[in-house]
Amino acid sequence: MSVKNISWDTLELVIFDVDGTLYDQKRLRRKMLVALIKHYLVRPWRYRDLLILYHFRNEREKRGGAQFEDLYLQQFVWCAEKMNVPVTKVAKVIEKWMFNFPNRYLGQFTYPGIILFFNVLKQNKILTAIYSDYESADKLNSMGLRADIVVSSTDEQVNTLKPLPNGLNYIMSELDIKDKNNCLFIGDRDDLDGACSRQAGIPFLLVDKLAANNNFYEELSNQLIISAKK
Repeated sequence: MSVKNISWDTLELVIFDVDGTLYDQKRLRRKMLVALIKHYLVRPWRYRDLLILYHFRNEREKRGGAQFEDLYLQQFVWCAEKMNVPVTKVAKVIEKWMFNFPNRYLGQFTYPGIILFFNVLKQNKILTAIYSDYESADKLNSMGLRADIVVSSTDEQVNTLKPLPNGLNYIMSELDIKDKNNCLFIGDRDDLDGACSRQAGIPFLLVDKLAANNNFYEELSNQLIISAKK
């Protein structure tokens, strides 16, 4: 779907991915690389922490569509088995360097216009939801964003990674959305977000990352405002 094809007049719900969709993930990763180098340069005996970060992400990427009774725990198990280290060690490193530490920088890298777009959606009584493979509540707080519902693939109600549509289906059920065509899922990866959206039968809008750093979300806001005046 292109921006010009959005049916604003019937839209009830906009669902957002987070990483790379609400903020510039590449710039954040560069910032984090500097922070990691500074931290471990004076702690070389802890270099395996960096391998944990690498393998955690890599093992997760290899398991798209995975379903487990406790996916939050299982994501640590994959990495622990790969590196032959305790699950508790993996969880400690990941929670610090992936789930908590980067949040302090998110405000710097939030895409321009995203806060405005959330506000315009609310003014027009269009619901907002977050669906990410990772927990996102703290990320939203760091970016100054609030949604009607925030869902992660590791939530106990979902326990399924993208591109399976369990998370999207859960959101639509919780918000009592009857017509999937009145929803829009916005994400930055067609192989995950787009595939997930198609499996759920929801219209999908791929984020133009170049435009996102300029006027992508401002254009969405302007189109909604113009549509509302008709």
